[in-house]
Amino acid sequence: MSDPAATILVVEDEDKIAEVLRDYLRQQGYVTHRIARGDEVESWVRGNPVDLILLDVMLPGRSGLELCRELRTFSDAAIIMLTARVEEIDRLLGLELGADDYICKPFSPREVVARVATVLRRTMRARSAAPKAGGLVLDEAGWRATLDGQPLDLTAVEFKLLSVLAGQPGRIFSRDQLMDAMYRDERIVADRTVDSHIKKLRRKLADVVPGEEFIHSVYSVGYHYEDRR
Repeated sequence: MSDPAATILVVEDEDKIAEVLRDYLRQQGYVTHRIARGDEVESWVRGNPVDLILLDVMLPGRSGLELCRELRTFSDAAIIMLTARVEEIDRLLGLELGADDYICKPFSPREVVARVATVLRRTMRARSAAPKAGGLVLDEAGWRATLDGQPLDLTAVEFKLLSVLAGQPGRIFSRDQLMDAMYRDERIVADRTVDSHIKKLRRKLADVVPGEEFIHSVYSVGYHYEDRR
């Protein structure tokens, strides 16, 4: 049996598929919620706790690929993509998307339940093993950040960047993902803009805690945040 506290969001516009998935998941003790349109997902996830999202690629309102990239900027829920398009598989597996797994249609509901259980075990184990924040406090409402009680005096863009990185310690974010998080207005900026902001963030963190590195670079991929050990 699954953890009865685990909540699964099923994002699927085909009623029959969605109902079958919900029935099988509920039989295993999961709490489920269903959304049929892509443009309704982000606001729901922001307002509700969820452990895993079954996310169809082809959705009315907003595509699953776009949603997955957006969700990864603020949510640590596991994401399993559902796709009937073989040509999307390479993109689903790419680092720039951030999905935890994918399942091709047509699929067996039992296979989906098994994959859900596997992904949940992996992601929940990773969360429980993650180190606690090393004195970093982010006040989302007031756009303020402190480290060991000392204010970091961040710009709005720097705050967004740190919030995304520190929100999922150890997760590697590509420059494109970080730019999407910093600039929601789809302005065109150079890749190295992220590097410039990272450099400033590192300097401000080092001013408070000299000799400690919180933001690490991964060559040709992106950046990740690590809490104190």
